[in-house]
Amino acid sequence: MHTPAEFRDVVRRGLRMGRPTLIVHAGRSLGDDVRVGFVVSKTVGNAVTRNLVKRRLRHLTVAVLPRTPPGTRVVVRALPRAATHPNEVSRDLDQAWAKAMQRLIERRLPRARS
Repeated sequence: MHTPAEFRDVVRRGLRMGRPTLIVHAGRSLGDDVRVGFVVSKTVGNAVTRNLVKRRLRHLTVAVLPRTPPGTRVVVRALPRAATHPNEVSRDLDQAWAKAMQRLIERRLPRARS
């Protein structure tokens, strides 16, 4: 994602899954492509630290993209703990991403009555 409007739309209208090192915001759009954006604020650290966290997140996101439905928009927001506990980021991203995609799919398909 490139524009502030895209980020704002996903964060405001999408669902949110939080973990100790990051927050995953996910929403749907009309297109078929999957788009991902990252937010790493100054509270995470200095410029070198923020860029390191972004590179790690980009690398980890490649592994979870195949589990993402078409037309999904995702914003991954790093929390300060992502810089100090990098070994937790992978697990947190996997868990938050999986839960967010599950909830997106549930919203798309009506639940069957039993």
